[in-house]
Amino acid sequence: MFDLPLPIHPTAYARVVPPHFSTGDVDPNHPFALTLSRRAPADLMSGCAAPLVLARFATLAEAMQGAIDHADGIAPDAAPQLLAILDRDERLVLAGAASDHAVAWCHPVTSAVEARGVVTEASQLRAQAGRAAAWGEPDRPQRLRQSADLLDGRLVDPLWRAFAARALQVAA
Repeated sequence: MFDLPLPIHPTAYARVVPPHFSTGDVDPNHPFALTLSRRAPADLMSGCAAPLVLARFATLAEAMQGAIDHADGIAPDAAPQLLAILDRDERLVLAGAASDHAVAWCHPVTSAVEARGVVTEASQLRAQAGRAAAWGEPDRPQRLRQSADLLDGRLVDPLWRAFAARALQVAA
């Protein structure tokens, strides 16, 4: 399950399937799920903060294209949304920040040592965000948490690290 902490900001499609995905795309037999975080305060309090499956795809390339298609529907002034591609067993395959017509993919870590460093850095950013909130800086905590979430997006499951890295090379 994709249980990484994600930023709390309004999203245009947080509760419904976006209009550019047909409902037939949520075929449980397809191995790759494109997900969007549901971290609105109401979802957190109700226990429904599990990611919203936008669509399922047969290949990673199709899921990456689906993320780009989703980004095409994001308003230019909207906050970036953290999308994740999960495999059939809900392991993180790839994550990225989607904004107006683009997805900035998070490059996967290459080793356990690098993963520990990413976790440490993300924890430090979240601690700084907590301190910034106490200081009354309105935008800084959200930016710091978003940076931490993007670092967490690099924590691809070890099974998928090399494959995801190669997919990003091919896509570039």
